[in-house]
Amino acid sequence: MAKVGRVLAVLLLAALPGTTTAAAAAPAAPPSWTGSWETAPSGTAPALPGAAVRNVVHLSVGGTAVRVRLSNRLGTRPLRLGAVTVAPRWAAGPGAEPGTLHTATFGGAATVTVPPGEDTVSDPVRLPVAAGADLLVTVYTPDDDGLATFHQTALQTSYIAPAGAGRAADEAGTAYTTTISRWYYVTGVDVLGTAAGSVVAFGDSLTDGNGSTPDTNHRWPDRLAERLRRDRLGVLNAGIGGNRLLRDGVGPRALARLDADALDRAGVRQLVVLEGINDIKGTPVADDVTAYADAYRTLVARAHARGIRVVGVTLTPYGGFPAYTAAGEAVRRQVNAFIRTGGAFDAVADADTAVRDPADPTRIRTAYDPGDHLHFNDAGMAAVAETVRAALTAHR
Repeated sequence: MAKVGRVLAVLLLAALPGTTTAAAAAPAAPPSWTGSWETAPSGTAPALPGAAVRNVVHLSVGGTAVRVRLSNRLGTRPLRLGAVTVAPRWAAGPGAEPGTLHTATFGGAATVTVPPGEDTVSDPVRLPVAAGADLLVTVYTPDDDGLATFHQTALQTSYIAPAGAGRAADEAGTAYTTTISRWYYVTGVDVLGTAAGSVVAFGDSLTDGNGSTPDTNHRWPDRLAERLRRDRLGVLNAGIGGNRLLRDGVGPRALARLDADALDRAGVRQLVVLEGINDIKGTPVADDVTAYADAYRTLVARAHARGIRVVGVTLTPYGGFPAYTAAGEAVRRQVNAFIRTGGAFDAVADADTAVRDPADPTRIRTAYDPGDHLHFNDAGMAAVAETVRAALTAHR
């Protein structure tokens, strides 16, 4: 199926406006696939047999065609996708009314069965999309295929057309009356165009967006995407609330999911890592700073083997959070000392310095605190985004 998809992508490239062939000897490089949106599988929920889920996703860069990644990675039974459609979102409100629906195919077929533990990527869909646009990815599952792979903390309203309402490809927006705050099955959108590559934001709930305003795309990776738009760089959000660096928690540990959620994504040029605070405040206690250093070094080595530059982000304060301890704070400071001076990373984004309260460095600034003393509000997300942007562009 992957080989067929590559062949179709080559054929589509030849047909798209502005595309050159080898014989044409044009100076411009041909369009290539770049990741424009991502979410990482974080858990499972009961299947929705006969229902269609209209996932609303926010693209970072645009292009002349799209392809979508769908996942049964956490499922235990084969998943039959009865229909998948993509459409631009042209209106808010009930059902997120779409523009023209485009059917996604898989090896030329309108349906596909995804084995448990695996992902699938659609054939190219000719659909021009703009940077910063919303795309609707609707997935119709006709059968009860067991647990559905999903992302828990979407901070985005999506919609469901219930069983009996009809196939996803034939639905009018008015059928989508039930709202949800999760993304089901869909885990990525690539675009075909002239983007300069993508940046993966890899981490936990701080990256996932907890604390930011829902339905506004104010997570720090979204704000980073706005800042990098002139550089034609896509930004992919591989954050999972509750995820850990050293142990499995919500989702597999960082090193276990690194390939699928970061290194294997289309067009990745840089990786930004903000992960470790859940190990410090979690159970059992993870207080061996050497273990953090070894994990970071391994992560960087694996990225470097793919030619990917890595930016390390210092761990931010959590004083006032219920799980805060003085011992944990000491570990956080030692881990941050390694991130800043240990030489493992290609660059460092010092988010700790950017968001901490000068009067009490164990806490984040009140202006950046949504009230739980751990995550960031919209202003805090913007501050982190700017700190990361500076680290990404400092080597130029």
